[in-house]
Amino acid sequence: MNILFFISLVLLGHVCVAEYVKLTWNITYVDTFRDGIVHRRAKGVNGQVPIPPVYINQGDTLLLTVHNNLDMPTSIHSHGLRHDGATFMDGAAMVTQCGIPPGESFTYEIYGAQAGSYWLHGHRKDDVADGLRAPFIIRDRYSPYEYDEEVLIYLEDWYPTEVPAKMAEILAPGSIGPPAPTFATGLVNGFNGNDSRPIQFVAGKRYRIRVISMSSTMYWRFTTPGHKMEIIEADGITSEPCEVDGFTLAPAQRYSAIVTAHESSDFNFIYNCTMYADFIPFIPGLNPRIYTGLIEYRQDAPIKHMEIVGDDQLVWADDLNMHALNGEPALPMDRQVVLETRAFISTERINFRKLGSLPYTEPLVPSLFTAMSMGEQAMDPRVYGPQAQAYVIPLNQSVEILLKNPQGQPHSQHQHGGWFQIIERGPVDRSELEQPPLPLNFSLADVPFIPVQRYTGVPMSRDTVDVPPFSYVKLRFRGDNPGVHLHHCHLNPTHSGAGLSITFVVAPDVLQKTLRIPDELYEMCARQGIKTEGNAVGNWGLDFTGLPTVPVELVGSSPR
Repeated sequence: MNILFFISLVLLGHVCVAEYVKLTWNITYVDTFRDGIVHRRAKGVNGQVPIPPVYINQGDTLLLTVHNNLDMPTSIHSHGLRHDGATFMDGAAMVTQCGIPPGESFTYEIYGAQAGSYWLHGHRKDDVADGLRAPFIIRDRYSPYEYDEEVLIYLEDWYPTEVPAKMAEILAPGSIGPPAPTFATGLVNGFNGNDSRPIQFVAGKRYRIRVISMSSTMYWRFTTPGHKMEIIEADGITSEPCEVDGFTLAPAQRYSAIVTAHESSDFNFIYNCTMYADFIPFIPGLNPRIYTGLIEYRQDAPIKHMEIVGDDQLVWADDLNMHALNGEPALPMDRQVVLETRAFISTERINFRKLGSLPYTEPLVPSLFTAMSMGEQAMDPRVYGPQAQAYVIPLNQSVEILLKNPQGQPHSQHQHGGWFQIIERGPVDRSELEQPPLPLNFSLADVPFIPVQRYTGVPMSRDTVDVPPFSYVKLRFRGDNPGVHLHHCHLNPTHSGAGLSITFVVAPDVLQKTLRIPDELYEMCARQGIKTEGNAVGNWGLDFTGLPTVPVELVGSSPR
């Protein structure tokens, strides 16, 4: 058969079977006891928390109608999707839209172009950490890997206080550092990890296990002792098979792995989910928290306990040892953008954070509307305001991000509007390390040796990367998706909520010629008194009259 004809049949098949999947989310406050420890208020959907997972097939369009019955604006971000030609559907409030105001509704049209493991979450004032989050699975129509069934495991951290109270504590004037840590409870598939339901295995079958971290702050390790895992996907990007014993998930990361069941059903096995953070005190039972579940072959079968080995003896997933299945070579570097995670203590002694020269703050006009209305000046990053920290990327320019982390804690960096190739990881120069490297309790002489590692063959791509302490990573992406895309740390609210974000404005000149923002989004802004044209404050040119006071860094403060 002619290959072009075969491809056309496949594409036609996609068109014929694609569906519009309608879903309604009525977002309200919900009283919950989901961790079994603390009764507290959460943000739920249709009267419930956790929010049920959402499934569509590749090529389908999810029509997600959101009714906001909170007392504050909200928005929904479909984490990991590009939204080609529809950047206004990205859901980042005051970036690509105004928030949906209380009492109003909006329908997101989310096209499932890329199969994979994603999630939906609130993207206004860090309401993701208060429960507004759900797995979002786009199933392959034609998977390159064979398996019999799927298993979904989604992981969360759950705190006893709501985000607004925590943010008030974090950004309280008069403090030189973050507040004392609060210890979270780990949730596995929506509830306390100690109450996990068994995973049902049938002897000889192959299972695709999808693991999604919807954590706001804490990291997770996932292992299946007695079973090898072959990773086949990370963050929606299909990979070549990569055999591992386990993988670490930074907040917002996802993996799919194939696990082949044993030929015998004589024994059941244990799987492990360990929630931890290296940047808060180690206290047994609080950090880390170890949760186990049952891989059940037969209800009456005994458990086969595997020999306990240290983490350093296991093979862990590593982005630089993985390869994207699409075979895309490393992009060239047309331009390098240098970002650095730093603390920023203001003269009011407020503990901000920054990736660029200033902490990120929402503009008064959504950045997409500035890009659409400023004509030729939209190519000038200054029009987006000093605290949007905007970088304007011409169409199809290949950008390398050199992301430095001179701090003693990791950062989980996510990019909207697509994904990046992971090119290199290595140590930050010791002269650049923060003094002292808090919150770790050792001197600069104790900073561990960190080798330089670089991709081989075909680099792996993903939309969220873990940047270890005292390290840098090099990432590359092509500006082939005109739009306004946040790049931010996904540790909420302590990092992103304190300003650890920047904005990539890709091809605003092309946007002005090709994009039409729905009238409904303009009207939604108008009803809230939010301007939809002009620079970051709604003026023309570089007139920033009315700009909120830009914080000034405290000279001589000890960074954290």
